[in-house]
Amino acid sequence: MRQLVAAIGLTLLLACLPAPSSGLPAAPVENGVIFGGQWSPAGNATAPVTHNFSEMPAVVEVFTATWCENCVDVEHALDDVQAEGWLQQYHVHRAIGETQDPFGTEVLDMRWRTKYQPSSPPTVVFNGSMKKIGSVADDGTLQNEFTNLAKMDLGLGAGSSTFSWTPIDNSSGTVTWLLDLDDAHLANATLNVSVFVVESAADFEEGTNGLGTYPHIVRNIQVLGHERQGTGTVSLPTTFDGDDLEVHLLYEIVPDEPEPVVEENGQDCSTGGEQDCESEDTPALSVPLTLVAACAAVLFTRGRPNFDRLQAHPIAAGVADR
Repeated sequence: MRQLVAAIGLTLLLACLPAPSSGLPAAPVENGVIFGGQWSPAGNATAPVTHNFSEMPAVVEVFTATWCENCVDVEHALDDVQAEGWLQQYHVHRAIGETQDPFGTEVLDMRWRTKYQPSSPPTVVFNGSMKKIGSVADDGTLQNEFTNLAKMDLGLGAGSSTFSWTPIDNSSGTVTWLLDLDDAHLANATLNVSVFVVESAADFEEGTNGLGTYPHIVRNIQVLGHERQGTGTVSLPTTFDGDDLEVHLLYEIVPDEPEPVVEENGQDCSTGGEQDCESEDTPALSVPLTLVAACAAVLFTRGRPNFDRLQAHPIAAGVADR
């Protein structure tokens, strides 16, 4: 008997243990796409250069921190994929509530939270459209998973981008761009043309994750306009150390917010909920009242309650939420 009790107890204990950890799969981000990534060292003039969309690597934004040990595994895997030419990294460091990391700014941290929802490092977003949280692979290895995400087709078709950079002085310069993009991609959408000013690498030995030198640090993001062709002036921030700022040209296509549908009585019909704009001539019963009416019809049209029929009634049984 004692052996039986012990066996049962061991079975229950094993059942209560957490399952082996598995990574969360990347999830879609429903707020458009980011692409591009043509760049120049901030101190060098770059003549106009044109790249086809098919030549451009995936744009990968990384939310990280100098104390985040798991971030090191993620970034090393991204480095391996970048070495193969599949992606280009942009590291946004945590700033809001931060006491240890010197590389973040609250403006960039707030942009991340607004665009991709609050998350803890490490989090990576591919082309502004697929978000991977954590450092555990969902698809074999992190390198394999990141490679597959980087190879995902954005559906932009044929097109190209032309980019040039001209320094004015140590603190500014001008970017010129020309985007060849099918008009269909901008239907019901807005184009943002931005420059990511990146510090190539900075040394911070106090970083507790042991990395020491931190690469691809986004120091500023500046929106230049919304047209497919133009020239804009870019302000350059001060580097943390060295003289290795880079100017990167990025395009973002953001779906427009749907226009609200307004009834003659002034109600906003696009929000649902209490203002669902039901016809005033034929007001709809709420779900509970519908159920009560259905039950009453079944109960009182019979001589006595027939619970088998009541349970099988398609309305009284309820409709499953999706």
